[in-house]
Amino acid sequence: MDGEALEETMTATPTNLDDSCNNLALRKAARYLGATYDKVLASVGLRATQFSILQKLSAHGEMTISSLADMIAMDRTTMASNLKPLAREGLVTVEPSAADRRARIVTLTPDGLSRMKAALPLWRDVQAQFEERFGAGEAAQMRAALEAVLQTGFEPWAE
Repeated sequence: MDGEALEETMTATPTNLDDSCNNLALRKAARYLGATYDKVLASVGLRATQFSILQKLSAHGEMTISSLADMIAMDRTTMASNLKPLAREGLVTVEPSAADRRARIVTLTPDGLSRMKAALPLWRDVQAQFEERFGAGEAAQMRAALEAVLQTGFEPWAE
C-alpha cells in the first residue's frame, strides 16, 4: 500500500468514536463516579467495590464467591482478587464449602460488619450529593437503564 492509499484509509476511519462508543461513555462515567465514592470511603479504609461486597454480604449472608460475583456483575476470578485484601484485614472469611469442597464460601465477619456500618453514612452522603447534583429522578432512570444493560443477553464471563 503506497503512502497516499494508507493516508486515505486512515482518514476514512471515523474520528468521532468517542461520541458513539457505549463502552467508553460507560467506563468514563464509571471511573468518575467510582473515584468519587472511593475518595469518600477512603477515610474508613474501603474502596467502593469493597463497600459493595461488604454491603451485599450484610444484606444476603454468606454465599459462594460465584454467587457474590454474579450479584455484583463481576467475573469469579476478579471477585476472588477483590476478596483477598478484605480477608487479610479480617473483614471477610473465605473457606471451602462443607457441601461442595470446590466452592468457596464468603462470610462477613463482625469487623467487616462494623466497617460497613462505619462506611454507610459516608456512602449515604455521597449518594445524596450525587442525586442533588444529577437529579434524583435522573439518577433513578440511570440506575434502571444500567440494570437494563445487564439484561441485553451478552455472556461476558461464560466459559
